[in-house]
Amino acid sequence: MKIPKRIKPLIDDGLVDEVVRQLMSGKEATVYVVRCGSEIRCAKVYKEAAKRSFKKAVQYREGRKVRNSRRARAIEKGSRFGRKQQEEVWQNAEVDALYRLAAAGVRVPQPYGCFDGVLLMELITDDKGQIAPRLNDVSMTAEQAMEDHALVMQYVTRMLCAGLVHGDLSEFNVLLDEYGPVIIDLPQAVDAAANNNAESMLTRDVNNMTDYYALYAPELLDSQYAKEIWALYENGELHPEVELTGRFEESAQGADVDAVMLEIKAVLAEEQDRQQRLHEAEEPD
Repeated sequence: MKIPKRIKPLIDDGLVDEVVRQLMSGKEATVYVVRCGSEIRCAKVYKEAAKRSFKKAVQYREGRKVRNSRRARAIEKGSRFGRKQQEEVWQNAEVDALYRLAAAGVRVPQPYGCFDGVLLMELITDDKGQIAPRLNDVSMTAEQAMEDHALVMQYVTRMLCAGLVHGDLSEFNVLLDEYGPVIIDLPQAVDAAANNNAESMLTRDVNNMTDYYALYAPELLDSQYAKEIWALYENGELHPEVELTGRFEESAQGADVDAVMLEIKAVLAEEQDRQQRLHEAEEPD
């Protein structure tokens, strides 16, 4: 096939030997099957910001650190250079997340580097060597759904322990090979500690996956994994091997409004008393 313009520099540099075919085109990138020496990999070519349809990107960028102060200032000003730097931060976020999550025990494609907006990574295949299907393209038994759901919840937990929330997790961003689920598509992964939307994003990720697996195992609809995981995280009790139950008890202790009002009144009275003393001290004898 015709070599895509963005991949040609990788061929010129010997990183890619052949573009086999286009695999898919999505809201943020087009993915190609490529040959690198004797290995078949995939090349994810990120779309330019103006052509990318990923919604609410600003929410996902919140909390991402830019170490170089010049780059940070340029991004903040929104200059041409700054927009280019912002794109590099967005693209490199995925390769950084892939390395971090693989080290944390989450099954993700192995990355081989990001070169001028092209991410080279492992091509996930099934037991016959064919490209692994997305989760939404397969059916399963209730037993398999329960087993895979538990594994995905473990992956979500490990992601959070590594400081990340996927942010766009669904049956369309999970591949299924002979060993089980593989998490993909991570350019929007957010810093759990620095992004104010992290909890809501994690809740959406967990609920998306639970709703899908519940098509085969309806009992999963009664679970509350998102609340359980986030509560453990906030309390400093989350760790990679934690045993989740899917149960969560809301605190029965309501806010003591009367006590709060009394405290506010006491503070106001103390401030009024202080102001009165200052006024009296300033009056001439």
